[in-house]
Amino acid sequence: MQQIPPARWAAIKLFAMDVDGILTDGTVHISSDGTETKQFSILDGMGLVRLGKNGVTTAWISGRPSGATTARASELKIPHLVQGRVDKITALQELAATLGLAPEQIVYMGDDDIDAPAIQWAGIGVTVPDAMPAALEAADYLTTRQAGRGAVREICEQILHAQGHTFPH
Repeated sequence: MQQIPPARWAAIKLFAMDVDGILTDGTVHISSDGTETKQFSILDGMGLVRLGKNGVTTAWISGRPSGATTARASELKIPHLVQGRVDKITALQELAATLGLAPEQIVYMGDDDIDAPAIQWAGIGVTVPDAMPAALEAADYLTTRQAGRGAVREICEQILHAQGHTFPH
């Protein structure tokens, strides 16, 4: 891992990420009636809302469809929700083309081997401490916080701080 210069963070226009194992701790609870629940961090949600209010677009790219993911994305007004896509790099490149963005304007955050090509392609590739080896190897930046426990917020704050936005402590 290397230190990311502030200018690279400041250039970010899109923060795209996996869901399970990034926005959550990777646990999915399935009840006997088939209903699914997930636990999302309020810290991460606040960071994503702040990004949106300051002109940085967000996207969730998940390998599996989930009603819980849809509900949380709707609540946070995530403008780009892609579910059921295990070809994360293709989904990310399609989104970048639609938005007219170059890789250096994108952060991608993931934790699994299917995320590794997208992590490597993005201008800044990010993962979490308990990620799979392929994701760890592909990443430019490793969060200090755990998945589902403020890791996404950590990246939001890196971007916002580099772009000159400050918030009360």
